[in-house]
Amino acid sequence: MVIYGYTNTVSAKKLNNLKLNLPFLNGKMNFSYMEKFIEELEAERIEELEAYLMATGLKDYKLTKEDEKILDDFEKMSDNSLERKKERKKDKIRLEDLLIWQSGISEIDPLKLNELYDKASEKYPFYGQSTDNNGIISYESLKAEVLNNKNALPTILVHSNNQNVVYLQTPFYLKDGHGATSVLQNENMNLDIALYIMTCIRKSITERFDYNAKATKIGLKNTEVEIPFCNEVVDYIFMDKFIKVVKKLIIKDVVIWADKKIEATKKVALQN
Repeated sequence: MVIYGYTNTVSAKKLNNLKLNLPFLNGKMNFSYMEKFIEELEAERIEELEAYLMATGLKDYKLTKEDEKILDDFEKMSDNSLERKKERKKDKIRLEDLLIWQSGISEIDPLKLNELYDKASEKYPFYGQSTDNNGIISYESLKAEVLNNKNALPTILVHSNNQNVVYLQTPFYLKDGHGATSVLQNENMNLDIALYIMTCIRKSITERFDYNAKATKIGLKNTEVEIPFCNEVVDYIFMDKFIKVVKKLIIKDVVIWADKKIEATKKVALQN
């Protein structure tokens, strides 16, 4: 239960009178129990992390020769001095020529949610334009007529008010914003390709738009982004591979840390 907040601020006097529920043994605080409890909780979470890394393939963070070549190619894409008529390069493309704007999107007035509830329906995310929680306001079970992306295709949402860019791959509901959210898809897109494209979108729209000059659909369609091309064609394969390499680079420290913690936990278990 939250005791303090904006209307009830915390102070030293209030903290002195704050009562906590803590474990006791024979009239004394049981510090050994608290320590043991946290160790077991940590071991449980580490096991879950290990299982996740194995299931997603992120456990293997070592770069292959192909991975290193991809990183090298990425560096070269910005080198305009190289002769690369048939090689991979970065080029500009309008978002309208890269992504497909989805029409017929249903938007919901939050004040009318009660009228749309359907207990028989599965729960799906209800998106707004907040930057918190990836834009998800809540999870709702509503009538099928207001459900978007029923085929669960990879989708990018771009919010005009704050230039927030969100990825999703589930059916979803969308908060009424008078068409302020662009819903974008591409038949070649998966999660990794979407992450690459989203980074390019963020770079372009943060330079071009702000709250006073919103990223409207017309403005977005004419916005150019720099993405890799190969033989004059958008190189989706490279984008996919590049993000996978980036994931390896990012996850390396996490895997090393997790392995050390797992090894330490095993040693403690053996000693006990």
